Amino acid sequence: MDTILATLAQVQASTALGIGIMIGLAALGAGLGLAIMSGKFLESAARQPELIPVLQVRMFITAGLIDAAFIISVAVGLLFAFASPFIGPWTEALARVAG
Repeated sequence: MDTILATLAQVQASTALGIGIMIGLAALGAGLGLAIMSGKFLESAARQPELIPVLQVRMFITAGLIDAAFIISVAVGLLFAFASPFIGPWTEALARVAG
């Protein structure tokens, strides 16, 4: 029983660490992507002000796609945090041992 509990705790700790890394890297990527995109938009708007409406629409579409990737990774992280598929076999084994 102690082995099952130790393994279960190790799986949960590894899952939490993985979730933190996954969401942290997604946030870093989204922040850098939005910053670079906004900078390029401002550069292009300064060079050709008559294209601002067209560029602005494309910038918002791209910003939505960048944010969508980040939100999807947060959703997967929450799935792993609250409904982890990794701990199912260990909880079943613990239930069998505990009776």
